[in-house]
Amino acid sequence: MNTDIVKYFGLCYELLPFPVEVFDEKGFAVYVNTAFAQKWGYNANELQGYSYNEDDELLRREIAKKINDVLKSNNSIQINNYMDSRLLGNDKAVPFLNTTIFPVSLQKNKYVVLFHEDQTDVILAEEEVRKARDTSKEADRLKSTFLNVLSHELRTPLNIILGYSTIIKENLKDKIGSEDRIYLDNLHSGSERLFKSITQMLEFAQIEAGNYKMNIETFNLVGVFKNCIEPYKYKAAEKKLDFTVKFEEDNIYVDIDLQCVETVLNNLLDNAIKFTRQGYIDVEVETYRERELAVCKLKDTGVGISTEYLDHLYRPFSQEELDIGRNFEGNGLGLAISKRYLEKMGGSLIVDSIKGVGSTFTFTLPLAKKTKIEKLKKIVDKKNGVVKILMLDDSGDSYPLIKAYLKDNYDINVFPSQEFDTHLLVTKDFSVIIFDVTVNYWNRGLEIVRKVRDTKNSNIPILILSSEFLQEKIQEFRKAGADEFLVKPFAKIDLINSINKITTV
Repeated sequence: MNTDIVKYFGLCYELLPFPVEVFDEKGFAVYVNTAFAQKWGYNANELQGYSYNEDDELLRREIAKKINDVLKSNNSIQINNYMDSRLLGNDKAVPFLNTTIFPVSLQKNKYVVLFHEDQTDVILAEEEVRKARDTSKEADRLKSTFLNVLSHELRTPLNIILGYSTIIKENLKDKIGSEDRIYLDNLHSGSERLFKSITQMLEFAQIEAGNYKMNIETFNLVGVFKNCIEPYKYKAAEKKLDFTVKFEEDNIYVDIDLQCVETVLNNLLDNAIKFTRQGYIDVEVETYRERELAVCKLKDTGVGISTEYLDHLYRPFSQEELDIGRNFEGNGLGLAISKRYLEKMGGSLIVDSIKGVGSTFTFTLPLAKKTKIEKLKKIVDKKNGVVKILMLDDSGDSYPLIKAYLKDNYDINVFPSQEFDTHLLVTKDFSVIIFDVTVNYWNRGLEIVRKVRDTKNSNIPILILSSEFLQEKIQEFRKAGADEFLVKPFAKIDLINSINKITTV
């Protein structure tokens, strides 16, 4: 072996941190660096007489042929997952090698050089990342499944409890004693509180997981406010609070997710009434046209918020009084959810408050860039003041409650969804369809809505009732053609407002 050649290759490759070996034209090893000796366990003396042309593993993998092709063509190549018999005979774990092979001419002789890069750590890291990603996806899938099951199993019975407790309160308010009325009030308020907590926790989990998808449409904000405010006027009257509402304009069009804005309004109005013992609640809606914003202010003379707590106001589960004997119940999620919803819609939420004096919550929403001048007209049959409703109900749980809710001024005809045929829409001339969709018959429900939209009476309003709360699932029905989606449990006023909303020209 030419010592000058060995010295030359040593000067070139000895200090490199990755293994290098050099072969002559006949395939015999002429040089290996220290990094190679450490990885393979063989030094240059021990490899004298070794030829890649006689290596069984290199022959089996056709790597020997590729090395000879490099010598003939004078072109370099790369081989992934390089393997030879020397590595297999080693006691160490076989590394994952990326090998670059290139020719070298020196003193009229040709040599071939193999640079080996150990990619084992990279491959293992990538595999760990892949496993972590798969685990994360599975965790998200299980979480979504859990939330769906939890939503259905809790919301459906809660809908029955809240619904019938409302009806019993209305029917027996003048027939029972004060003590029994207290029992009924506690039953109803406890159910409402449980429903609110469950809804907020599920919504917040959805937002934090990044699964909440906005459905931005153009709405008249004045109408949205009027629909939400009505029940809170009664609550304010019960506490002898003055409740005033002022709109700068009759029509203020905004681009919003309707459900999100209704949630924000409900949270803020509920807090205003809950934390105000005496005085007033003022609601004002105006526009800043130069900034293309609708500005909504809710002012109360409630307990106010301390300066120290304002920095923590929008943190989830955060409350100013955390001791067991706190004066006001709640889970501390309402404002956290409201702020996140508004920011997702391009709005904001700020508060100005003085402890013991009151609070003013101000939120903004983007004005509609394109207002919908002509909306799809809904055909409504209100002969003799009665609205004709077709209700599709498979479970049979909802119909008695809906019938009890709508016994005045509504004519309800119920059919199982499997018996539904579009000829009903022609022969019966219904004004609106109320469809109670269970999780088990979700796809069938979507198909029915699409069939309705394909008939001659395709403009008939459709209201979906369901315990499903995930926005991506709700959007499936909106895309299929449903006009409104009411999540269980809901109050009588929610149902009537939804029907009025979709049957109003």
